Amino acid sequence: MTDDQSRQLAELERLEAEPIDDGDLRALASLRRVYEVGDPVPPSLLDRVKFAITLDDLEAEVARLQRESVPELAGARTDDVLRAQTVTFTSETLTTMVTITPLQGGGVRVDGWATPGALLDVELRIGDVTLRTTADEDGRFVFEQVAHGLAQLVLRQNGGGTGDHPVITPAIEI
Repeated sequence: MTDDQSRQLAELERLEAEPIDDGDLRALASLRRVYEVGDPVPPSLLDRVKFAITLDDLEAEVARLQRESVPELAGARTDDVLRAQTVTFTSETLTTMVTITPLQGGGVRVDGWATPGALLDVELRIGDVTLRTTADEDGRFVFEQVAHGLAQLVLRQNGGGTGDHPVITPAIEI
């Protein structure tokens, strides 16, 4: 290292040791504006972070997104055709498939099937709203009218026995 590089390094270390002043705050504000314009925070990031933080069961089993498909309708010649989206989640103990169908008046209908899924308690979390239902003996469940947003499913054995851990899906946009 040259003498000039040593002096520059010593000056940087001295500046780092000083408290933050108005010049530092102006530089940080300028840097923030650069990132806000050039690399803004994705709109759904805050909701995703909230989902991750609010998981109330740290020992929950997290499902993986298996596949996502949007079927094309053969012969459809209009943009008004409503398309259903099917998403499958898998975990060691449960496979869950949901079909998200847009509704004419806005929002969506969520039809789901879990296997093995007899009498599971099912939660659908969307932002600050939690919708609840119970899967039937075949593992089928429905949420009739759901607002658009970032959503996550939580599935628990009915009655929530002490040895049972919930299965939590990754958040998806509906």
